Amino acid sequence: MPKPPNTDSDAVSRLRYLTVGQTARILGISSSTLRLWENVGLISPARSSGRYRLYDHELLNVLKRIKYLRDVKRLSVPGIKKLLKSRPAATVPDVNRQPLIGARLRKMRKRLNLGIAEAASRSGISPGFLSAIELSKTNASVATLHRLAAVYNTTVLEFFDVPNRSGRLVRPGQGRALRTDSGVTIELLSMGTKMLEPMLFRVPPSAGSDGAYSHVGEEFIYMLTGRLEIWLGELECHTLEPGDSFWFESNLGHRWFNPSDEEAVMIWINTPLTF
Repeated sequence: MPKPPNTDSDAVSRLRYLTVGQTARILGISSSTLRLWENVGLISPARSSGRYRLYDHELLNVLKRIKYLRDVKRLSVPGIKKLLKSRPAATVPDVNRQPLIGARLRKMRKRLNLGIAEAASRSGISPGFLSAIELSKTNASVATLHRLAAVYNTTVLEFFDVPNRSGRLVRPGQGRALRTDSGVTIELLSMGTKMLEPMLFRVPPSAGSDGAYSHVGEEFIYMLTGRLEIWLGELECHTLEPGDSFWFESNLGHRWFNPSDEEAVMIWINTPLTF
């Protein structure tokens, strides 16, 4: 494959895109496999002005999932498509859809007088991807939502139009909850707290944070059912199983993933409020 012109190479670096070759090396697959996955409709990479395929870090995480489903779960292309497109039914009340987020994100960004390029750079995503989120053409992962919340000096739940109640007692059906595009469901177990943020996470098979994120504070996890694989700083990997307790410093870059065939359910506590 001919080497892209210098102008395209500069753009790749500036917007944090990866080329076909770079992406293939990271995943340990061939460039032809990436093109095959594109041809069968599993992915749709961006294109440079010179029509070279470009892969951002959000798409890289999708590719990692596809590789896992192919190599570990031994799924066929139709099976991978079905799993990637599936939207499990919510298991908690008051679940909110992400298409509502776009207008809120745009309003927050403009209130801070941030341009698309600057906000995207601070969030570690591409301007094109942030623009697509704001236009409700695509959905953000947990990791992306956390990074945007940090840049906009807010919490993730502020992106969603959910009731803001307060009280010591939260009965079933009264919690604030949301679900990401990959099917991860997160319900706040308290309302009105100042420092403590307990949540109930439900993570479907092969779903996760879709990238790493970090923030101030500490986090505690108690596994109820299923398994969760969590990486800290890309150096530590821990697999949590029912009954396990786990804590870590939130300033460590962390990402997580459900490697099993069953839903993972856990109590997840943050301090201070970050979600």
